[in-house]
Amino acid sequence: MSRQTTTATTTQRTVTVFDTGAHRPVVAKDDTWITTGRAARELGLRRTEFDLAVRLGRIRTEPGRTAGERRIARAEIERLRAGPDFPEALRRSVHAVGTAEGSALLGVAKARFTRLARLGLVVPVAFHLNRYRAVVWLYLADELRLFGDDEKNAALLTGRMSEGLRGLLDSGIDLRPRNWRSRHLGFLLREAEEPWARAGAVASFLDPLHVAQVVRDPYERSHVNGFRRRPPGGGNPDSPGAQIAADLMTARDPDEIAWLRADLARLVDEARGHRPAPRPSTSRPSTSRPSSSRPFPSHRTASAVEPPASRRPVLGAPPARPAAPARPDTPAATDRAGRRGLLARWRHRTVRSAGRP
Repeated sequence: MSRQTTTATTTQRTVTVFDTGAHRPVVAKDDTWITTGRAARELGLRRTEFDLAVRLGRIRTEPGRTAGERRIARAEIERLRAGPDFPEALRRSVHAVGTAEGSALLGVAKARFTRLARLGLVVPVAFHLNRYRAVVWLYLADELRLFGDDEKNAALLTGRMSEGLRGLLDSGIDLRPRNWRSRHLGFLLREAEEPWARAGAVASFLDPLHVAQVVRDPYERSHVNGFRRRPPGGGNPDSPGAQIAADLMTARDPDEIAWLRADLARLVDEARGHRPAPRPSTSRPSTSRPSSSRPFPSHRTASAVEPPASRRPVLGAPPARPAAPARPDTPAATDRAGRRGLLARWRHRTVRSAGRP
């Protein structure tokens, strides 16, 4: 019986299949799951477009084998490929634009578009920092088209704004960070798979002081903080850009903070009922001395017979090391050599006298 071995290499692992009695190669396919990078290439999306599609729920992902890793099912890729007008429709659904292109889509000036965004009438979907570390907000082009096509918004696009809206703008209102936080929180909650992870997602938008006031148990608070999510963008957490992103991700308005605190308390209560937070073991070895009825061991270790430090005798300084031998041509060496010669002659006379009758 012949035996053939064929090795098929995929993105996940290398699978070796043994074929007995067959005279053709056997290919083992193990690509049920693929990485996010490969999925983006197969779908024809840039990485930023792919990440945005995941956040918007256009592409479903699953947790990978390691913490923080995501993977895509092969069936999900096939579902997206089977959609109408692929890949243009998928790419168009995640097309995000800045202020200049967004104002052009609505047919308004950039200043008016910024005012609409500050009032929360158009909601950003993402942001990034330019080379001057200024925040650049991005908006979905499809949502802007729907906003412009709605007849109810015609008065907002042309003519003078109402006095109430002008008053809000004069007060310095800017709802762009808050609206983005609300949108990003929805993504994190969809991605969370357990109650503690959902509580950590909400805690990601609160200052640590507010989290400590809501979650008073230190072990539960530590467990919640383990699920806190960093702002998008990556990079060094201590860099200026990361600090700006962290500031944008932290709630500032009192009503938003109150809503997040109430939601965090509710989620922590649900998580506590689902599974308590891990705590250190309460069992500690006993430090009491053995009772007199307990038999002593038949042997003692060195530490058992050694007296305690308080009862140990104080040892003097170690004896000084002998001085190095002097050189033969020094006076001290000559004197010692002479004394050794006298001592040798005295010993010789003593031995001779002891041997006489």
